[in-house]
Amino acid sequence: MPVAGQSGFEPRVFSGVQPTGNLHLGNYLGAIRRFVELQDTHPCVFCVVDMHAITVWQEPAELMRSTREVTAAFIASGIDPERHIVFNQSRVAEHAELAWVFNCTARMGWLSRMTQFKDKAGKDRENASAGLFVYPALMAADILLYRATHVPVGEDQKQHLELTRDIAAKFNNDFSARIAELGLGVAATGEDAAEGATQGYFPMTEPLIDGPATRVMSLKDGTKKMSKSDPSDLSRINLTDDADAIARKIRKAKTDPDALPSEVAGLAGRAEADNLVGIFAALAGRTKADVLKDFGGQQFSAFKPALAEVAVAKLGPITAEMRRILADPGAIDQVLSKGAARAREIAAKNMAEVKKIVGLLAD
Repeated sequence: MPVAGQSGFEPRVFSGVQPTGNLHLGNYLGAIRRFVELQDTHPCVFCVVDMHAITVWQEPAELMRSTREVTAAFIASGIDPERHIVFNQSRVAEHAELAWVFNCTARMGWLSRMTQFKDKAGKDRENASAGLFVYPALMAADILLYRATHVPVGEDQKQHLELTRDIAAKFNNDFSARIAELGLGVAATGEDAAEGATQGYFPMTEPLIDGPATRVMSLKDGTKKMSKSDPSDLSRINLTDDADAIARKIRKAKTDPDALPSEVAGLAGRAEADNLVGIFAALAGRTKADVLKDFGGQQFSAFKPALAEVAVAKLGPITAEMRRILADPGAIDQVLSKGAARAREIAAKNMAEVKKIVGLLAD
């Protein structure tokens, strides 16, 4: 069966953030800020993926607090829950339903190659939850439940998106005849349209990866990703940090003794310098090359105060708005409830069609 491009599918962006506490600069630059930008070009579904969070133990009250915090961060950063869908994953049961179908579609070998499972499970893999192992199948379900055509992801999630595409392709192939019989395949466009081609039921979702700081590294070790789980609070800038905390953390950030280079090539092999320049560029809406034109040849003692000023100017209003929103948890819950109802309208229709394709529901 000829396969065409993505143009036959309704464009839609899906992405999510785990509510595991300590939202930080990496979450903002690598994800949330991208979400805000995409609002103007695509219909978007933004999800607080609380079911993913429980692949490792979460204290229940803290999980709910973190879910509200992520939602507040979305809104404070500029996401409009009236124009787009904002909800938490567990409110839409179809995520779990489609995940089971995909558990039966994905192969053990595919899941075994996922590097994030190896990293998170560590040496004691026998004690890791089964949920942690099949996490990528749930991620695929999150995306494909809405037949999303694009997902903004960091480099560390690119492998999971490739698995999502593999699952979609296998499902489309395994049930190609049934999809055609039910008339549920998306019609091909362009050169293949004359041949009556279809593209299967699920799209081959494309990643959206760009920007100068899509992968923000630790302030204490430029070779490690900025992380919520790092025991040192000095390793990250939290979205709840005030101006003094931001300035202190940048001042204490690890650097090397050399001056900043005048060109981007000079950042090679200088992980901490590259990270700080990338953060400055992303926050200021500039390129690394532009930043180095201004600061090349200067010491970090001159660069860090300028970086702190940019960070405070950018993050200060977001932090203040987050605090205002978090003061009314009932209003946040209402946003999530309304968003879930809108998400469920799409999810229920698509899941019913999947059940018909698989044979779990009569035509």
